[in-house]
Amino acid sequence: MTVVVVEARGAVHGMADPHVVVLFGATGDLAKRKLLPGLFHLSNSHLAPEIRIVATSLDDLDTEGFKKVAEKACKEFSTRKITNESWKDFVDRLSYVPVGAGADALAKAVKEHRGQMPEGTRVLAYLSVPPKAALAAITTLDKAGLAQEANVIMEKPFGTDLASAKSLNSSIHEVLKERQIFRIDHFLGKEPAQNILAFRFANGLFEPIWNRNFIDHIQIDVPEKLTLEGRAVFYEPTGAYKDMVVTHLMQILAFVAMESPTALDAKSITIEKTKVFDSMRPLDPKRVVRGQYKGYRDEPGVDPESETETFIALECFIDNWRWAGVPFFLRTGKSLAAGQRIISIAFHEPPSSMFPANSGVGEHGPDHLTFDLADASKVSLSFYGKRPGPGMKLDKLSLQFAMQETENVGDVLEAYERLILDAMRGDHTLFTTADGIERLWAVSQPLLDNPPPVKGYEMFTWGPNAIHQLIAPRAWRLPFERVWRSKK
Repeated sequence: MTVVVVEARGAVHGMADPHVVVLFGATGDLAKRKLLPGLFHLSNSHLAPEIRIVATSLDDLDTEGFKKVAEKACKEFSTRKITNESWKDFVDRLSYVPVGAGADALAKAVKEHRGQMPEGTRVLAYLSVPPKAALAAITTLDKAGLAQEANVIMEKPFGTDLASAKSLNSSIHEVLKERQIFRIDHFLGKEPAQNILAFRFANGLFEPIWNRNFIDHIQIDVPEKLTLEGRAVFYEPTGAYKDMVVTHLMQILAFVAMESPTALDAKSITIEKTKVFDSMRPLDPKRVVRGQYKGYRDEPGVDPESETETFIALECFIDNWRWAGVPFFLRTGKSLAAGQRIISIAFHEPPSSMFPANSGVGEHGPDHLTFDLADASKVSLSFYGKRPGPGMKLDKLSLQFAMQETENVGDVLEAYERLILDAMRGDHTLFTTADGIERLWAVSQPLLDNPPPVKGYEMFTWGPNAIHQLIAPRAWRLPFERVWRSKK
C-alpha cells in the first residue's frame, strides 16, 4: 500500500518539484565523500526532479575551479559508474559562489539557475558546515531572500546540552519555520534502519513478542575502527556521546522501541518516537563507562590533559508498559577492534530445561535476533537445535537473510541520497524534530553534569574492561563467536 500525505504547503510525498540545491560547505569532506556523488546519482538516475546546484564555501574558487573539485570527488567516491556523457550532463548544472562574495551574489546565482528551469522550481539548502557556522549560513539565506521559501537540511550535533539546543532552535525559528527544517541523521536514511519498521510492523510473528515478557535486553553497538582522522577541532569539545549517542544511537533506539504508528507518515512516526523519548529515564552516570584510546592525547590539536571520551557504553531504560525493566545497552567509540553497526535483541531463556547439563543448551547465551545496519543489510535469528547424530547434543544455529540476496539490491539508495530526496518532497519521516532533540538532551543532563572519569584502553580493542561489569551478568554481543554466512 502506498501512503500519500498532503501537507498544508501542497507538497505530495512521492513527488517533488524541480530544485536548486544551495550547498554550503561544498568543498568540505562530507560534500566530497557523500553529497556531491549523491547529487550526481540523483540527477542522472532521474530519481529526483531536475536539479541544479549552487555551491558555496570559504574557498576562493570560480565555477570552473569548483567543477574540477566536484569531478575529482565524484570519481573518487561515487559508488556508481561515471561516463563522459553523464558527467557532462551533471557538471553543466553546477555553479560556485564563494562565501566572501556575499548574499547578493548567492541570490543572483540561484535566480540564474531558476531562469533556466520550469516554473515552480524550489530551493533546498544543505548546511554541510560545522554547527557553529549553521546560523551564519541561515542568515546568508535570509539576506539572499531565500529563507522564507527554502527547505533547509542541517547537520548534527544540534546543540551540546539542553540549554544550547533550546537556544539554537529559538534562533533558527526566528528565520525558519519548523516545517522548513530537516535535521539529518544519516543512520535513519539507511535501508536496514528502515527495515526495522518493516520487520516489526509488517509481520505477525515478531511484534507479539516484542516486549518485556519475552525480551531480556537489547544492545545497540556501533564500534568504529577509525581514529581521530585529523578532526580534533570538532571532536575535542564533542566526544563520543554527543557525536554518536544523542544523534544516532538513540534515534535507532526509538525505531526499535516505539509503538506501531497509525500510518507510515512523518506525523505518526514522530508521535511514536516522541513517546519513547518522553518515557526514557534520565541517564545514571554510575551506569556509564567513558573511555579514551591510548595515544589520543598525542593527536594533533588535542589537549595533552584532555578528558574527552573516544568511547562510551551506557545502560538506559524506557519506563513504559512495553519495556519496563528491560535494559538497553548502547556502545560506540573510535579505534575499536571492528567497524560494525549491530542491533541485538536477546530473548529470555527458558525458565527450566529438561536437557542434561552436558547437552550444550545455554552454553552460547540466549536466543538473539540481530540486525546488521551496515550497507550490506543482514538479519539473523539464532536459536538452539539438535546436532545430527545419536544422543541429544545441541548447537547454536541461525536463520540469516542478506539484502544482497534480493533481486532489488541495485535499487538501494545511499542514506544521504534518500534523505536529500525526502527533503525535496517535504517528507520529515526520517528526520529529527526540535522537541525530540531537546528531550534527549534533558535525558542526558545528569551525565553531562557529572560525567565519570575516562578510562584508558588500547587501540583496536573493545574498550575499557569496565564494560563487562556494566553489562554483567550478561555479555556483549560483539565480537561475534560466529560469522555471517556469505552467499555462494
